[in-house]
Amino acid sequence: MADKTFIISAPGKVILHGEHAVVHGKVALAVSVNLKTYLRVQPCSDQKVQLNLPNINVHLSWKHAALQFLQSAIDVVDVLNPKITSQEQVNQVRRFAGIPEGSTDTMSLSILCFLYLYGAISTSCGQMPSIDILVWSELPIGAGLGSSAAYSVCLAAALLSATGVITCPVPQEKDTIRWSEDELELINKWAFQGEKLIHGNPSGVDNAVGTWGGMLKYHAGKIVPLSSVPTLRILLTNTKVPRSTKVLVAGVKDKLNKLPSIIKPVLDSIDAISYECERVLAAIASGIAVDEHYALLEELIDINQHHLNVIGVGHSSLDRLCQIQPLLWWKHLNGL
Repeated sequence: MADKTFIISAPGKVILHGEHAVVHGKVALAVSVNLKTYLRVQPCSDQKVQLNLPNINVHLSWKHAALQFLQSAIDVVDVLNPKITSQEQVNQVRRFAGIPEGSTDTMSLSILCFLYLYGAISTSCGQMPSIDILVWSELPIGAGLGSSAAYSVCLAAALLSATGVITCPVPQEKDTIRWSEDELELINKWAFQGEKLIHGNPSGVDNAVGTWGGMLKYHAGKIVPLSSVPTLRILLTNTKVPRSTKVLVAGVKDKLNKLPSIIKPVLDSIDAISYECERVLAAIASGIAVDEHYALLEELIDINQHHLNVIGVGHSSLDRLCQIQPLLWWKHLNGL
């Protein structure tokens, strides 16, 4: 498909419960949102590879010959079972791109992710397509909505398609197309490698939701789509306080290592909240005591937020939202 122009999209996500605990083997419930990242890929006729990310003001172009370096910098891996073989290979790609060591800004990580995935997939396939990639997004960056995962999913799908690893997807309803389950699984595997470059030690739940959409239960790398769930209207509020997932994940790990007897029970309780939320959602979908179960959902969210504060990933702005939310709920019930 390197000779065709096509557009790919991937949704953002909200983790209802299990955020951060999922990194440590606990259950997470995640749902896609109707905000997406889009990628357009088209062939380049002048033997160049171009990357345009207008949301973050990235406009780069490399001559095809210059990118041959990536084939020597990155080991050949099984394209069906991708993995980052060494940090030194990542460092070589970083130096090639002129990215300073230790850079964690969005622009640097986005470029690094693209170059590594392009180099790794191309090296594994033995071909380096000349393509022009344009990515734009409705998702705010650093707001916990899975913007980096949606980006990684789009990149993986585009590069696997451009190199012929995956086929032209099957047409679906509403003028959309979708890959087979095996191909979606492969897209997800490569997107996870992109997430590792960006976040260090991600759980994999964000790229899974970005790949399959819908609502998922994610546990220890296993993905289970949930079918018995109601249609929920969720009010998302952007506090506009940027957070680094990589830094937050590392902070939780440090706390767990330092205070295992205290933090482990908190993670266990977050796990129990996820299971209880799954039960409550199934009850609502079945029409059982809907108002009562909606109130229970609110209570679970409040308890979970307290737990997130304990493990060090809360914020005063989120606490304020939790204080305001019951008032909004009361106004809704009373028609105000």
